[in-house]
Amino acid sequence: MKPKRVGLVGIGKLGTALITHWDKKGITIGVYHPMKSKAEQFVQNFQHGYILMESELTELDVLILALPATEVIPFISSLKIQSNLQQTPEIINMATNLPTREISSKFPSLNVYGVKYMGHGRDLLEHGNGLFITEAALSKKSEELFRILGKVIIDSENCLTEVNKLATYFALKTAIDLETEFTKRRLSPEYLKRALTSLAPEVIRSYSNGTLGHFAKEIIEEIQLEKE
Repeated sequence: MKPKRVGLVGIGKLGTALITHWDKKGITIGVYHPMKSKAEQFVQNFQHGYILMESELTELDVLILALPATEVIPFISSLKIQSNLQQTPEIINMATNLPTREISSKFPSLNVYGVKYMGHGRDLLEHGNGLFITEAALSKKSEELFRILGKVIIDSENCLTEVNKLATYFALKTAIDLETEFTKRRLSPEYLKRALTSLAPEVIRSYSNGTLGHFAKEIIEEIQLEKE
């Protein structure tokens, strides 16, 4: 990969997952946090991480914002990037609940892309192989960064919202149904916790990977018969 200056703002679950895998690939990432002590503590965990000062943010090639939706526009406003500068960073909006077009309409002179991660930050951290959605083709320098982390698909950001809502709805419905059934059968709360945190998630993962065991396959047959 061609050397470039990449900055990350946001050191929560998603930001941590991103830089963890970039660091493993030897990619140098600058980290900015308004509290310098937090940035210092954070970058200590990464061989290729370094601290960015606020004055350096506008000099980057790519500026990745792994911030909550409510913080993105105020943060960009605080940068005071001048439209007459010869070079301004590509700004990557990763906030799931903030449409990128909303940022672009507010800052028409800036080069803003939306790259939304489909999944949970913890899963990206532990397994890598992420899936990222963008509405417009990324520049080569930005696309290379996310290809390292997994797959990049061009699709509507609304699609991501729909998938997240469906997955969250049925996951919670399953959890509530389990809780109700365990209570009805007077099974131990400890067993319920194990079912929710270990059994059910691993069964779903195995189903997705096509690696279900004999016992689980028999239950699928039962479910199919019930439907018929």
